[in-house]
Order: sequence, then structure tokens, then C-alpha cells
Amino acid sequence: MSWDFALILFVLLVVTGVVWSLDYFFLRSRRRQRAAAEMARYDAAPTGVGSAEAAKLRREAYEKAHKVPWFIEYCVSFFPVILFVFVLRSFIVEPFRIPSGSMLPTLQNGDLILVNKFDYGIRLPVIDRKVVPLGNPDRGDVIVFRYPVDADVDYIKRVVGIPGDEVVYRNKVLYLNGQEVPLERAGEFYEPDRSSYVGEFIETLGADTHRILLDRQRRQDLMPITDYPYRKNCNYFSGGVRCVVPEAHYFVMGDNRDNSLDSRYWGFVPDENIVGRAFFIWMNFGDLGRIGRFN
Repeated sequence: MSWDFALILFVLLVVTGVVWSLDYFFLRSRRRQRAAAEMARYDAAPTGVGSAEAAKLRREAYEKAHKVPWFIEYCVSFFPVILFVFVLRSFIVEPFRIPSGSMLPTLQNGDLILVNKFDYGIRLPVIDRKVVPLGNPDRGDVIVFRYPVDADVDYIKRVVGIPGDEVVYRNKVLYLNGQEVPLERAGEFYEPDRSSYVGEFIETLGADTHRILLDRQRRQDLMPITDYPYRKNCNYFSGGVRCVVPEAHYFVMGDNRDNSLDSRYWGFVPDENIVGRAFFIWMNFGDLGRIGRFN
């Protein structure tokens, strides 16, 4: 069973919010009235005890009448915290953990990252419907999105093609709108998943420059793993694939080009699946030096 954290958080927010509102506008005043009535009744009755003891008994009577039920107390206490987390996570930033090496060398397995939730527009929580468009992903952006094949899984890749672009990946060379994307050799990188060194290159997508891993000697057969929407926009051939990106969709690839399950295999990312733009590594418990921004 897949648990939707956003939905769970929303339900908690509604429950605690309703209880907080009832307590603030109705229940709190009733408890005060009940406590005042209890003290008045106590004051009217003779106690036959000393003043100090009488004051203690009077205070106990007040506290008993004014006592807040445990459920209401917990809801009132947690509501501001849940509201803060809900607003932060839904509209500002959301944390994610990198689960694999498909984005090496940019992002490593174990990186804890932050995702900007408002760069591409404000979406209603839970239903993820965009209500205030603020921008669109651009080539080179690293985005988190719901995997089109299984929307319960979050993926992170780099945007290579935007709507209307022709993307061709032929014999390990990327072409965008008929132009070869420039690569510059940057050395070797040790890839833990394969326990071997692989070529590291600097790739330039428009104004964006970032590093990728590419093994030019390794054979890579590209075949679709599912009959995805707009399948007719792609043509597979020996050693590559050619796709024209449809409207409101994006073509994405991992920076680890030989070890990434991306648009070359399962098609395009719909705009409504996009969660946000990844921009900051806030923690890596195995390497604190990785904390900071990335390209």
C-alpha cells in the first residue's frame, strides 16, 4: 500500500484545524464559564476549613472544571506546527532523498535535497492542480516529478527538451533541434554502482553547463519499456532514438547517461507531473562537503 504523505498531512491539518477552531471560538469560553460557576458555587458553600486550605480547594475546583480534554489539547498544540509544515512543503520547498546513481556526478545516492515548489507555478496541494502559473522548466533544469509509469514514485532528472524541441540521441551523442550538444572532456569519475571509472564530460545546454558521465565504448540499446502517451512522436533506430516533444511535456535524461531510466525508455514528463526544481543539497551524512547548491 502506498501512503500519500501530502494527503495524510492535509487530513491532519483539517482535523486539528477544526478542533482548534471549535476550541478557540466555543469550547474555551464554555470551560471558563463552567470554572467560574464552580468557583461561585464553592464560595457560596461553607467549607469549615482554614483560609489556606480553602484557597487550595478552590484552585483545585477551578482547574478541574477548566481542564482541557487530552484530544483537544493535542490538536490545539500540534495545529500550528502542522500548518507550518503543510504551507512550507506545499508551496515553498519540499525535501527529497536521492535514491540512486542515475544523476551522477551531479547528485549522489544519499544526497538530501530541497525542491523549489513555486518556480513553475503555485499548485493546489493534494490534487496538484496549477492555479497560478509563474514559469516553465527550461533546458538544463533538474526537476523532481511523478514517474509517468507509476505516479506513486518520484523521479529526478535533467530537462533536455522542452515543448516543440526535436531531441535525437544517436551513438551516445545528443542533438537538439539539429545541433550537436557540445561536450568537453573533464577526466574520469569512479562510479560506485559499476565499481569502475567512466568518462566525465562538461555538457552545455544553452546557457546551462553541467557535468555528465558517459562511456563511449559501452553499447546501449534504446527500446521503449511501455507504450507511453505520444509514442508516435518518437522513432527508435539502431543506436538511438529521435523524439519531438509535445506541448506541455518535457524530455528528461539522467546525467549518468549509461545508467539512467529516463525519457529515452518511457517517454515524456507531463507538466502536471512536475513537483518542482531541485536546487540545494542540504545534507549528505556520508559526505558533509556536498552540502550546497549544484548545477
